Amino acid sequence: MTKTELLNKLAGDGEERMLLARALDKLELAQNRGIPSHTGFLSPHERSAVEGLIHASGWPRHLFYGGFADAERTVCAFLPDWLEEEDWRTGPEYCPIRAIRCTWTGGKLTHRDFLGSILGLGLDREKVGDLLVGEGTCDVLALEDVAEFLLLHLDQAGRVRLKVSPISLEEISPPAVQVKTVRDTVSSLRLDAVAASGFSMSRGKAADLISSGKVQLNHQECVKPDRPVNEGDTISCRGFGKCVVKQVGGPSKKGRIMIELERYV
Repeated sequence: MTKTELLNKLAGDGEERMLLARALDKLELAQNRGIPSHTGFLSPHERSAVEGLIHASGWPRHLFYGGFADAERTVCAFLPDWLEEEDWRTGPEYCPIRAIRCTWTGGKLTHRDFLGSILGLGLDREKVGDLLVGEGTCDVLALEDVAEFLLLHLDQAGRVRLKVSPISLEEISPPAVQVKTVRDTVSSLRLDAVAASGFSMSRGKAADLISSGKVQLNHQECVKPDRPVNEGDTISCRGFGKCVVKQVGGPSKKGRIMIELERYV
């Protein structure tokens, strides 16, 4: 299959085609020339698309990494045969991810405040990874080619002045993830039924959100309310967050299916 045929098969739209074309160039650089290469930071949806490319390309050596375990936004690194994963992660000459800590006093800042300030500096979203906002501190993950720029120019978020300094990846302090366990029964494992339980809404409202393109199943947009859901699947809904299907049990006495979900709050 030619490169054009591969992209035609995998890309859902023009934007995704450009993403996959760039990733394929990086893949070929590692495979054909033995040079470590990487994408920019990928959203979960973009990562899913790149994973499809990797699968179609015969699973070349690669890893996804965002600077710390469980990062949401990750780069995809393509590794030549001579480079081990751990050496890539720990070698600053290979791993392109840098960390910056912002601190401030007074005022409450949110993820949106930091993202707005960073993008307001003219940076593309792919240059910046997770923004780990805590009490009076925010750790910013960024590609090395913009890290120095951020150290010089990221001096304010919202209306609050910041102090900014570089830190090592080992010093990153991810805030604790808060989840709410939801136990419920559903008539079937349709997406609209499970989403309604996970996000505490009516099934009709869940179906409308799905049909309007506001719901993703495993980081891929799904507009079919009757799409089957399985244990381990992730459901995201714009404006409501995400939940994970942790367990699918047997039928209840009334013949409904028992499920357990974790909703991120």
